[in-house]
Amino acid sequence: MASSHVNARVQRHRDALRMAGLRPVQIWVPDTRRPVFADECRRQSRLAAEADMADRDMQQWMDDALADLDGWAN
Repeated sequence: MASSHVNARVQRHRDALRMAGLRPVQIWVPDTRRPVFADECRRQSRLAAEADMADRDMQQWMDDALADLDGWAN
């Protein structure tokens, strides 16, 4: 049966990863296909933009720091 061949190959791959000192980890991430995801991104982006505008001194400091770093890349 084809699926048992695939299962055996996957198991060998997983065993090799474990022998290399790795372990499997399951993580849950937001489903980007849901309509509410885009709404939440817009909401959080708006909050971040408002926070940037609220503290002009911090924004100026960050802009100055970035300008100082610009010369380091060359």
